[in-house]
Amino acid sequence: MPSKMILQIWDVQHGACAMLTHEAENGMQGRLAMIDSGDNGLTGWKPSTYIKRHLRRDVLDYLFITNADLDHMSDLDNLWKKGITVSSFSRNRSVSPGALRIIKEANGELTDDIKRYLSLHTDYVHPIDAPFDQNMGGITATTFWNPYPRFYDTNNLSLVAFFKFGPFKILFPGDLEEDGWLALLEQPTFRGELAGTTVLVASHHGRTNGYCQRIFDYFKPQMVVVSDKSIAHTTQKPHYQYVASDNGVLVSNTNKRRRCLTTRKDGWILFKVSDTGSYTVTTEYDG
Repeated sequence: MPSKMILQIWDVQHGACAMLTHEAENGMQGRLAMIDSGDNGLTGWKPSTYIKRHLRRDVLDYLFITNADLDHMSDLDNLWKKGITVSSFSRNRSVSPGALRIIKEANGELTDDIKRYLSLHTDYVHPIDAPFDQNMGGITATTFWNPYPRFYDTNNLSLVAFFKFGPFKILFPGDLEEDGWLALLEQPTFRGELAGTTVLVASHHGRTNGYCQRIFDYFKPQMVVVSDKSIAHTTQKPHYQYVASDNGVLVSNTNKRRRCLTTRKDGWILFKVSDTGSYTVTTEYDG
């Protein structure tokens, strides 16, 4: 049995939460990384409860918060309330907690989860580079961000994170908008990292202002994933705007080829990736 990367993108309505771990050849799972900590207010699903009760873990080894808005961290404070230790924390480090506090207060968003996020800026000061690679069975993480004060809005200050296992690469861009994408494209290293991206998690939950045609000059994803609630606004434009493989990817439990998966239609989305880069996709619902 080859080793695997296990990645689950959860259905958290208009929010974001994904969990990532490495599974060794003997089936044992290693350390746990989480990208964002949104919860589902309709179903009651919370990442803190899942980690504690289902995974039976008291430690979250790596936490990435891609966007400093509540929908990306609505269950953050509960990690501490439930006794879960967060060992490493990664975010856009160009924004000071003082500057971010002013931004959140101006928007009336200084909740307990936001306060917890602000407190983490002083507790964790190093990005995740080599330690992530060493402890995650060969999974690597590469992050980018736009600097403050070039941008003052939390969307364009999103942490953009690539996770790679063998030839497979998935991109989590937070809530980056077109101006933010274009600014990152000025960086040769970012343009180079886009190459070969297998799966794109649509920025800003698939909203039209998160779409940037220019990025597809550098890669063509096999699949796009949209984490969002049911369509209620015109900004939730149909996902055909995203460029993906002509044939799409076979979803195991439906036996259908899909180019775009959405949590609003498919529920949670599970990727199991071998170290050769081959992967399977399973969804919560049969469609």
